[in-house]
Amino acid sequence: MKKLMLICAPVTSRSGYGDHARDIVRSFLKLNKFDIKIWDVNWGETPRDALDKKTDEQIIKRILKTPNVDKQPDVYVDIRIPNEFQQFGKINIGVTAGIETNAVSNNWIESCNKMDLIIVPSEHSKTGFVSALYEKIQQLPNGKQQKVGELRLVKQIETLFEGADENIFKPIDDASLDLVDDIKEDFAFLHVGLWGKGGYGEDRKDISKLIKIFYESFANKKEQPALVLKTNGAGFSIIDKEQCLDRIKKIKNKFPKDWKLPNVYLLHGSLSMEEMNKLYNHPKIKAFVSLTHGEGFGRPLLEATMTGLPVIASNWSGQLDFLSKTDSLLLGGELVSVPKSQHWEDIIIPDSKWFNVNETQTYKAMNFLFKNYDEQKQKAINLMKINRDKFTLEKMAVKLDEITKPILDNISSQVKLNLPKLKKVDNSSTSTPSIKLPKLKNLSEKASV
Repeated sequence: MKKLMLICAPVTSRSGYGDHARDIVRSFLKLNKFDIKIWDVNWGETPRDALDKKTDEQIIKRILKTPNVDKQPDVYVDIRIPNEFQQFGKINIGVTAGIETNAVSNNWIESCNKMDLIIVPSEHSKTGFVSALYEKIQQLPNGKQQKVGELRLVKQIETLFEGADENIFKPIDDASLDLVDDIKEDFAFLHVGLWGKGGYGEDRKDISKLIKIFYESFANKKEQPALVLKTNGAGFSIIDKEQCLDRIKKIKNKFPKDWKLPNVYLLHGSLSMEEMNKLYNHPKIKAFVSLTHGEGFGRPLLEATMTGLPVIASNWSGQLDFLSKTDSLLLGGELVSVPKSQHWEDIIIPDSKWFNVNETQTYKAMNFLFKNYDEQKQKAINLMKINRDKFTLEKMAVKLDEITKPILDNISSQVKLNLPKLKKVDNSSTSTPSIKLPKLKNLSEKASV
């Protein structure tokens, strides 16, 4: 009889975190070692319609109507952010998409230390967790404070990459997609990513800066490429689309009226994975460009490389697990403080830093690729061969088995337990000693300049 595994994850969420959760679940299903039950949870306000009744039947039939099970799970897997981790199994595994900055909150470290194993998607994320160090401060009766120890990660942490489906993301001929079909340019840069809140240079994907640099790079030139933005803000509504168009217009209006600027096109709305592959393979899409401040992994970048698309990207954070200067145009820059508009309690914390690309390098890289496309395309094809071998869903499952086997082979005998309903962890109350937030000792990573 198979042992029981309960997985808490946003498996129906149409989001990057949902994609990550589904891939983890599919990997455990491929291993076929456990009786798997799933508790589907919300992920923000994202739509919950990502599962297909036919292709995702094995996931759907395992989703519980309530989070209650009649016995204690042998293994509990929590695929959320760490401050939401809970412990319900004999073995408890926390899986998180990691961090985009250089700092991990103290609450994340405390939560991770309650689990038996932590899994993150990149070496960048792993370094952020193992480098985090906080002081434990106790409040004395006389009103003074004293240091009583240090808080750091003491539990095992492993890296498990986010695999891409090589049967979907692959080179294809004669790809066609609305809007892209209609653009007049034969050469277009592509960016894929959420256009987050914040002013110029503050959104995590740095789309505003990308647009500005693109305009400056090709303004008033005889031959001009296009820029296609596959993006949205809070959702896929008409209002959201108009807001994105307005943000593009405001950047364009900062340039002199008599300048001849290249065209920026907005591709708004949800696309299936098959449609995304058509986008990467479209004959007018020649390169992928990302000035991201930071990635836990960088799934769209990996998907693009699986199709042979040349890449320009920031030389920092999670994407460096599958990109290098040998096969891509990586942009130097520096680590800067994350703006207050992006602070997010227990997720993106004060005093944390992320990466700012060097604008001059970006101008040069975009112009170089435009003029030397054939050379960069060949490098991209070489990278495609490497990544299509290393970062598949099949090898993701093998890696998952490798890193979990030592701990899962030592599950104790069954203990009967009626579980309460799963609830989001309330981090507003903590036991003494309390945790003071001094300056962090964290990532030793250096930004390439």
